[in-house]
Amino acid sequence: MNKNNVVVIGAGIVGVSAALWLKREGHDVTLIDKGEPGMGASFGNACVLASCSVAPVTAPGLILKGPKLLLDPNFPLFLRWSYLPKLAGWLARYLSHATDKETRRIAQGLTPIVGDSVDQHHALVDGTSAAKWLQESTYSFAYNDRAAFEADAYTWELRRKAGFVPELIEGDAVHEMEPILARNIKLLALMRDHGFIQDPGAYVQDLVQIFKEMGGTFVQAEVKDFDLSGGSISAVMTDRGRFECDRAVLATGVWSKPLMNKLGINVPLEAERGYHILFKNPSEQPSQPIMVASGKFVATPMAQGLRCAGVVEFGGLEAGASKAPLALLRKKVRESFPHLEASSEEEWLGFRPAPSDSLPLIGEVGKSGVYAAFGHHHIGLTGGPKTGRLVSDLISGKRPNNDISPYDPQRFN
Repeated sequence: MNKNNVVVIGAGIVGVSAALWLKREGHDVTLIDKGEPGMGASFGNACVLASCSVAPVTAPGLILKGPKLLLDPNFPLFLRWSYLPKLAGWLARYLSHATDKETRRIAQGLTPIVGDSVDQHHALVDGTSAAKWLQESTYSFAYNDRAAFEADAYTWELRRKAGFVPELIEGDAVHEMEPILARNIKLLALMRDHGFIQDPGAYVQDLVQIFKEMGGTFVQAEVKDFDLSGGSISAVMTDRGRFECDRAVLATGVWSKPLMNKLGINVPLEAERGYHILFKNPSEQPSQPIMVASGKFVATPMAQGLRCAGVVEFGGLEAGASKAPLALLRKKVRESFPHLEASSEEEWLGFRPAPSDSLPLIGEVGKSGVYAAFGHHHIGLTGGPKTGRLVSDLISGKRPNNDISPYDPQRFN
């Protein structure tokens, strides 16, 4: 193996995973981020290592149901209508995948990235100071009744095909297991062998510290361009100067799009505006992460309190938080956990990178020496360590065990 000088751009879970695996392979690695490590989408997720999350949003029927859902004030999907002209092209491509054939293809592509998430996180952190944040658990899906569960049969069939078969709990046993739930929630579909991160922001920051202790370098700077004058990368250009390298990893989430443009690739990538509310010092918490199907949100007991996340909005990167998504999330939390009280609440808005085909971009961009590692939609925390390991293997000259062709970063050209 040739020892490379690698610059990893982006210090979220994907970037720092790549940086750690690259250091373990003996490369010289510089990790660059314009902000504090782990403070973007890696901070504000639902904390779950959702190995069973193989089904994309673009299920069959979405084209017909989508407009109705957008107009339904009780459905957690929002659009800033002034942004629609900019969104239209991406949206048309996104909806083109809402067929049975495409949904199954995408699910097949997502399964290797997320399916062994807990094992991949263990491989990344076992024996390090970051291991304390990793918690194995069941991941529960809460439904009002069996009919509501069976209405999701298509998605559960995709999960079963990927190897994830639920254990069903009904009736009084639901509230014996999770007393926090409202009495009208009468079925739990339990996914064993999952997990969650008790504090994703601290987790990523600990990983960066481990990386630095291994001899890696972290620099806070904004990447502006690549030097490709010799036909492949020789340096990354930032607002703090030039960083020489012979390989680079692009793991900047939704902010990867303009840098891909520098490589001649126009990626159909939009920002999925995700919200969460953290309920501090909650009067009660679930024993494990719960996806509440009626509200399409996930409630996770974490170090700082109870985090409830899951509302989606499309409206670009510039606008601030909207009131309606947060109001709906609070309403659904009250309905699902009627006796929950908290000393205070903390709101968050962040941007998840959503490619039009719901598959991440992983691999070398042509012969540029730049490797894409972004576009994980809402599965970044789940699939970050696996993605980082795949990119490290590619740079180290190892042949990945998985077929990575579905993630080809040039597939949109």
